[in-house]
Amino acid sequence: MSIAMPGAGRRRAVTAVALGVIAAATLAATSGCSTASKAATPTAGGSKVIQVVAAENFWGSVASQLGGAHVKVASIITNPDIDPHSYEPTTADGRAVSSADYVITNGIGYDAWSDKLLSANPMPQRTELNVGTLLGKKEGDNPHQWYSADSLNKVIDQITADYKKIDPADAAYFDTQKTTFTTKTLAPYNQLEADIKAKYAGTPIGASESIVTPLAESLGLKMLTPESFLDAESEGSDPTAADKATIDQQIATKQIKVYVFNTQNSDPDVMAQVNAAKAQGIPVAQVTETLAPANAGFQDWQVQELQGIENALKQATGK
Repeated sequence: MSIAMPGAGRRRAVTAVALGVIAAATLAATSGCSTASKAATPTAGGSKVIQVVAAENFWGSVASQLGGAHVKVASIITNPDIDPHSYEPTTADGRAVSSADYVITNGIGYDAWSDKLLSANPMPQRTELNVGTLLGKKEGDNPHQWYSADSLNKVIDQITADYKKIDPADAAYFDTQKTTFTTKTLAPYNQLEADIKAKYAGTPIGASESIVTPLAESLGLKMLTPESFLDAESEGSDPTAADKATIDQQIATKQIKVYVFNTQNSDPDVMAQVNAAKAQGIPVAQVTETLAPANAGFQDWQVQELQGIENALKQATGK
């Protein structure tokens, strides 16, 4: 699956200030923020607080909840109007990375700017997690793995293991945090995933872009929208006339039962499909690429979206 690289023409407004990675590194190095010899920051009580930087706030939310009182997490992408694909790091990002014990990036071509940010701020003692590498994904694979329950669980395991390695004295605490997060905090999310899969597996759906593909796979839904259209919309390139005609036919004949729409990335082609689906009585469910609202917890964001998809499927199938 082809994925947009930084600078590709996404349709969302990109509001980040493009100050440049090298400038960020220079300022970080001269501002007293470099901490090459530091481990996790000790607190007044003698315990440690791991300084964490996440490239995107959905991973930042997970990291924060897994670390609890023993981590301090800063996410770089927090504004829903900013496109993670083509973001340009700021001087503040450089300072944050230069003083971090642990950095989490998505990888898979989604945030290639983060690789440049890390290389511009080398820290031998820093631990780095590239989600794509962890999952065995390569550039060109679908990068939206936070929409896959299986991938999410693997990331949870790795973050916990990394925390324990960075701060072994608090290993038991991190184990408890993980247990609480996976069995209690994520319980509504896990239940919705299981319920939708049990009740609606195999139901044909359409979607506006490739962000929906891992979610459809996780829920057992059948994606009918051509992959080439999903990729084109994700990349910000023009879809083919043939793909648009196929989708128009799928909607007109109600081959799809639900249309799933990423509200953070739209264009006239997508809006035409949304309107056509509504006109045909096909329920439209919404997702977003980053936390919405920006201060939502990962689980609350996902549960709200899953509830919307479940309601759309119930409306479409009567089940």
